[in-house]
Amino acid sequence: MSVIGGILRSHCRSESQLHSCLQPSLNIDHYPPNYICKNWKMCAAVLSGPHWLISSIVGQSLDIYYSQQILQLTYGPFHPTLSDREQFPFLYQMAPEDTSLPLAMVSLILYFRWNWVGLTISDSDQGIQFLSYLRTEMEKYILCFAFVNMIPLSIHLYMSRAEVYYNQILMSSSNVVIIYGDTDNTLAVSFRMWTSRGTQRIWVTTSQFDVTTSKSDFSPELFHGTLEFAHHHAEISGLKNFIQKVNPLTYSDEHLAELEWMNFNCGVSASMCKTLRNCSSNGSLEWLLAQTFDMAFSDDSYDIYNAVYTMAHVFHETLLRPMDNQEEHLSNCFKLNSLLRKIHFTNPVGDRVTMNPKEKLQPEYDIFQIWNFPNGLGLKVKIGMFSPYFPHGQQLRLYEDVLEWATGSRQMPPSVCSADCGPGFRTFRQEGMAACCFDCSPCPENEVSNETTVVLGVFIKHHDTPLVKANNRNLSYTLLVSLIFCFMCPLLFIGHPNTVICILQQITFGVVFTLAVSTVLAKTMTVLLAFKVTTPGRRMRYYLISGAPNFIIVICTLIQIILCAIWLGVSPPFIDIDAKSEHGHIIIVCNKGSVTAFYCVLGYHGSLALGSFIVAFLARNLPDTFNEAKLLTFSMLVFCSVWVSFLPVYHSTKGKVMVAVEVFSILASGAGLLGCIFIPKCYIILLRPERNSLQKLKEKISS
Repeated sequence: MSVIGGILRSHCRSESQLHSCLQPSLNIDHYPPNYICKNWKMCAAVLSGPHWLISSIVGQSLDIYYSQQILQLTYGPFHPTLSDREQFPFLYQMAPEDTSLPLAMVSLILYFRWNWVGLTISDSDQGIQFLSYLRTEMEKYILCFAFVNMIPLSIHLYMSRAEVYYNQILMSSSNVVIIYGDTDNTLAVSFRMWTSRGTQRIWVTTSQFDVTTSKSDFSPELFHGTLEFAHHHAEISGLKNFIQKVNPLTYSDEHLAELEWMNFNCGVSASMCKTLRNCSSNGSLEWLLAQTFDMAFSDDSYDIYNAVYTMAHVFHETLLRPMDNQEEHLSNCFKLNSLLRKIHFTNPVGDRVTMNPKEKLQPEYDIFQIWNFPNGLGLKVKIGMFSPYFPHGQQLRLYEDVLEWATGSRQMPPSVCSADCGPGFRTFRQEGMAACCFDCSPCPENEVSNETTVVLGVFIKHHDTPLVKANNRNLSYTLLVSLIFCFMCPLLFIGHPNTVICILQQITFGVVFTLAVSTVLAKTMTVLLAFKVTTPGRRMRYYLISGAPNFIIVICTLIQIILCAIWLGVSPPFIDIDAKSEHGHIIIVCNKGSVTAFYCVLGYHGSLALGSFIVAFLARNLPDTFNEAKLLTFSMLVFCSVWVSFLPVYHSTKGKVMVAVEVFSILASGAGLLGCIFIPKCYIILLRPERNSLQKLKEKISS
């Protein structure tokens, strides 16, 4: 078995030029097609790439001049044209097909909470196929394209529309643009032009578009770099130590150029001499954090690496056969081709390689951020990885510490079509707008916004975090659900009253607020008992383990239900007519029936709130990182203040104003509980996640 090798000259770019360049490399410049009668003693293998067009022309030329005598292995990005077994029966692509790339990109979009992205692809079968797969994944999560640019392959057609494509990106409100396609065509020209013009966008692309800028005046505040997906390769033994200790003056320009992921910005004199400028004689990269850099081959180099090992395994399998058949197998490309299709092995770095087209391996991806640092040092920082083999929801893993080190923040600039509507507003979509785009309109007078529900959703989503689990998360869920009903109570005070509505107004108000305040009392008792049982042998331990604080909710709510039942039995609320509040008007109102019963319900609320306040006040200084006693203390203080203020105002008003005062007190006290207890927690969960990590807190305490 032999390998045919050769380097094409730099001017071999077009299809006709490629044919001319291949003839001397394959020794076919003096032979007409199908007239080479050379008898090869061994089946040869040719390695071609990195662009699919080069491999295609090489394959066609081999089929014409050396039909069925040479095996062809390709490096470079996978292309569907080369997978046609009828056209290229002896061709094998070493690169895996990017079947999981659309899902990987969508996962990254979701992680950074983007929903409005642009897409630029080559106007080719490969680009259109990628668009179809990406659109399917995005529609699952209501993500939208701000625009889709399909760059024509014809340079003349492209030049006539170049400014249109550029303005499309420039005028779009999207901060994120996905780039996908071949790098040896007009798409690569466009990408270089856009980046050279300083277009401030976050480019999401593949390793083929690896552009590490060397501008010394680069400003990190103006550009967040390029997010790049590259096939995951295991670390090469000894490479990390070499990279960290490499010095530009130790090696020639050629060696530095091979370090494709790093740019030292060392100038070379015009005479192309070996002297390098702008480089320190004792400088090295040892000071850089080793774990933040790509210590593996480039995709193309890794394909070549695997191609060599693949042919070595084929040769090894042939040698294991009986001696009489070895020479026959080595010279018969049909038999070697059949053997090659069955080859699968684990390479020296631990990655699985298979040549069987029926056993397609889904590639894993490393995610890099290409960045520039002072003094013109450009590099790409590995910020995470994506693996389709992990469970759903855990396939994307970003290294937040590395991301913060590289960008100065764990957050990326937003890229959304419409900002979320605030409390008191609802989304309103117009016909013809994308699903991600909407307007915000105020909630009608008879509706309330659902911010309480949002908080509940945040707690359920982060239910396994220490902050949510502290102080009994089930009690937190109970409190949030009761607050949802508290905010719905004012709806009963709106509209034309009837007997049922009048009864429900007061009974619902009394029961749901009792449920909320008793839950707060149970939470404070949980905190207090947790520290009382730290002494071995105390009976308090039994009450805590048996869930005794939870019975507080049932008992307190049951007492309020009994009070309400007595109220309904003695003098229930009824429809009444108020002709005195407004001159010339008769107002239909709900009379509370027994005023004494109404104040008993309020008094019971006050006693529960006062008890919760006292217990929370006693537990406010207990040494617990997630102790919410201070929040509970303040919430009860707000709750009591609202209803104490309610009494004199309520007595001094009549008619519709009296109803408005009660509705305001219900909303204000509910908002006080929600804001004082849960808003600080949501702030930590969503904006300061490092404070919601038990490991981080342990490290902080130990330090």
